[in-house]
Amino acid sequence: MNFYHTLQTIVMSAIPILVAVISHEVAHGYAAYKLGDPTAKLAGRLTLNPMPHIDPIGTILVPGALIFFGSPILFGWAKPVPINPSYLIKRNALLIVSAAGVVMNFILALASALLLKLVLFLPVFLAAPLSSMLYYSIVINIVLMVFNLIPIPPLDGGHILEELLPAEQKIALMRIEPYGMIIIMILLFSGVLNGIISPIIYSLIQILTG
Repeated sequence: MNFYHTLQTIVMSAIPILVAVISHEVAHGYAAYKLGDPTAKLAGRLTLNPMPHIDPIGTILVPGALIFFGSPILFGWAKPVPINPSYLIKRNALLIVSAAGVVMNFILALASALLLKLVLFLPVFLAAPLSSMLYYSIVINIVLMVFNLIPIPPLDGGHILEELLPAEQKIALMRIEPYGMIIIMILLFSGVLNGIISPIIYSLIQILTG
């Protein structure tokens, strides 16, 4: 990947990455707030202002490194919003809060796909950069959605699974959480995880852009 193409990719993907990861976290916080937990709101995290959400590693370093090295998969993360489960007394509240982030990423991917079809009617000098940005938005949001649905805590999929399991199995899964990211990284770099999620990611992108 030459320097010009790398710079172009960074410029075109920067806004979609920020919108995707920040909206994901705000969705968690907003769902918790609507279900009785004011923690994220009191911490000033129910905002689309990127400054309270930016994680130097997950929002800047990891996506930048993936672009620089020409990775076929592009993802990142923002600072997790604080959630206090003791406020969440409604049935299935934790499941809803856990699912809110991936639902938001799907909504953003779908909206980007619809907008992508509309910008093709614009003049070329506008359509070209906007279509690139919207395509990156589709890819980034689908990758985030699928990646976060992996049923290993601390990912959203792990927390969703915890809420669906009987008490004994839920406790067993919760014990994995301190080692969850290590397990995920091993599966990712070994290629096992990529072999499982890549076909799903590519299929969803094809459906949305087809």
